[in-house]
Amino acid sequence: MIIPAAPVPWPGGARSAASFSFDLDAESAILFADPSSATRMSVMTHQSYGPLVGVPRLLRMLDKHAVRSTFFIPGYTAHRHPGVVRDIAAAGHEIGHHGYLHETLTGVDATTEAGYLDRGLDALEEVAGVRPVGYRAPMWELNYHSPGLLAERGFLYDSSLMDADVPYELAVPGAGPLVEIPLHWALDDWEQYCYVPGITGSGLIETPAKALELWRAEFTAMRAEGGCFVLTCHPFLSGRPGRAAALDELLAEAAGDPDVWVASLDEIAGHVRSLGLAPRELPPPQPW
Repeated sequence: MIIPAAPVPWPGGARSAASFSFDLDAESAILFADPSSATRMSVMTHQSYGPLVGVPRLLRMLDKHAVRSTFFIPGYTAHRHPGVVRDIAAAGHEIGHHGYLHETLTGVDATTEAGYLDRGLDALEEVAGVRPVGYRAPMWELNYHSPGLLAERGFLYDSSLMDADVPYELAVPGAGPLVEIPLHWALDDWEQYCYVPGITGSGLIETPAKALELWRAEFTAMRAEGGCFVLTCHPFLSGRPGRAAALDELLAEAAGDPDVWVASLDEIAGHVRSLGLAPRELPPPQPW
C-alpha cells in the first residue's frame, strides 16, 4: 500500500510531537558485550553512574518541566537497581522493555528471542509491578520475526525502526497491528558521548554544545514537518552535569512550545492507535 505523506494529526491542534526517552542500560549493555568487564571496577562504575546519580538528576529535570517520559529498562538493571526503577514508576513515568541483559538480537532465532522477552517482562513486573506495553530493541536491532513476538505478548508499540518521520501502524499477520514509533541514530546520545575503552566508541567525545546543536536542528526541522521527534538518552551519559544542562535547555524549549505535544511514548502510541490508521504491511527480508 502507498503511505500518505500527510502527517499524523496531533492532539490539541499541535503541529508536531516530541518525546524525551531514556534507555537505562546501566551495567547490562557492557556485560552482554564483554562479560569479563564484570571484573573491571572502573568500567562498572561508569555504567552504574546512570541509576545512582543520573536518573535522580533527570527525574528532577522532568518534574521541573512537567514532562512525562519513557524509560526503557533491561530486566537485569531492574534486578540490580530495584530502588531507582521503583522511583521512576512512582514519579509517573512509563517503563518500557529493553531486553533482559541488553541482548543484541542480530541473528537470534525466535525461540531464544522470546526467552529474552519473557525474562525481561517477568523482571519488570516483579520489581516495578508493571507489565510494559512498549518495547525498544537493544542496539535498535529487530529481527523480521520480532514484531510477531511483541504482538503475541500484547505490546502496544515498538520504537526501534527508522523508516518514517511519524508513527504508524505495522500489520503483524495473525496477531493484529503494532504501533511503530520511529527513531534514528542522530537522536541518540550514545553516538555523541559513549566511550568505554576496549568495548565501544572511538574515543572522540563530543561537547554538550555540539550534541545540543545537532538535536536542536533535528527538533526544529521535525516540528516544521509535523513529525514526531524522539530523542534517546542514557542516564550514564546524559545524566552527567554538563550534558544534563544541555538536555535541560532543549527540554525547556520543547515543553514551552505551544505547537509541540510533548508526551511519553505510550501516550503517543495510544493516540496513533485511536486514529484507526490503515496499517503498513510487514516488510519482507531483504534479498542479497
